[in-house]
Amino acid sequence: MSSSPLRVGIIGTGGIAHAHADALTSLRPRVEIAGVVDLDRARAEAFAERFGVDRVYPGAAELFANERLDLVHICTPPQTHTPLAIQAMRAGVTSLVEKPTALSLGEMDELAAVQAETGVPVLTVFQHRFGAAARHLAALAGAGELGRPLVATCETLWHRPDEYFDVPWRGRWDVEGGGPTMGHGIHQFDLLFAIFGRWSQVSAFAARQLRPTDTEDVSMALVRFENDALATVVNSLVSPDETSRLRFDFEYASVEVQHLYGYTSEDWTFTPAPGHEHLTARWADGLDSGAISGHRDQISAIFDALEAGEAPGVDLTEARRTIEFAAATYASAFRGVTVEAGELAGADPFVRSMSGGIVPWAPVKEVLV
Repeated sequence: MSSSPLRVGIIGTGGIAHAHADALTSLRPRVEIAGVVDLDRARAEAFAERFGVDRVYPGAAELFANERLDLVHICTPPQTHTPLAIQAMRAGVTSLVEKPTALSLGEMDELAAVQAETGVPVLTVFQHRFGAAARHLAALAGAGELGRPLVATCETLWHRPDEYFDVPWRGRWDVEGGGPTMGHGIHQFDLLFAIFGRWSQVSAFAARQLRPTDTEDVSMALVRFENDALATVVNSLVSPDETSRLRFDFEYASVEVQHLYGYTSEDWTFTPAPGHEHLTARWADGLDSGAISGHRDQISAIFDALEAGEAPGVDLTEARRTIEFAAATYASAFRGVTVEAGELAGADPFVRSMSGGIVPWAPVKEVLV
């Protein structure tokens, strides 16, 4: 382990940046927050005072010019993620980008090209992969102890009132990238893929049911995996009884988690198939009781990798598969066809934009000036 603390910067000091800073603060003295950036100087200064940061910068260029950083956290609205991550790569700084990594597959490929040129990685926040229970499940499934993956359900049933979309950048394809498929349920189905493997086909529906948004407020997908497992994925912002639920049915056991914005080990249940009751003890023995999933788990894992000279996660290749699923969900819903993994490529409109330019309802958001 390094004898000196890792130095990080934070770009954007809005709501999600507090989750990052809380996690970083809990990891002191292993880490030092060297500086923060926000266009709103007063907000940045209040943030810096709260988290004990000495330096506030007006822009990313000033941060990179004045600080030696091991990692920069990009906590800004989605349309800024790609240009800021490219700026970080060209400054030689690894970035940890809030979801979604980029607004489109085209932007993901642009990031990959600059990463190949500079050799500097771009990481994505998919913290549910790093909770203790999820890591334990991934290890058991990866070792084949649970048998074949067969069936899964993945539900992000959340509620956002109309007022949620008063924020100017929300609910816009060109600024936010999409609705709950891109901005809310993505954490859940990313964990689904981390456990069940690569998806191969998706057939989906999407709708704007209630909310004053240009994007969908509900999507539903049927998914086939390369290993022939099947799953359903539901993403909603119109569900008053909020819950996040994942259920994995393997050959020898069912494993389920139900939570809202972050799970504890106690939120998981394990049910063995008849004749495999011994797996219950195997599941219980590997759980870290009381552990809570969150940014801290992923950030700590990134620090471990950086200090060991290893590749941290979640890297662009993994993140692209998750972003591709969102694009395929929209393409399937709006075209009315099943979409194969890898099908969206080249000049396909769904490579350039998650909307594909064929959203079947009229926009309602005012034009940004």
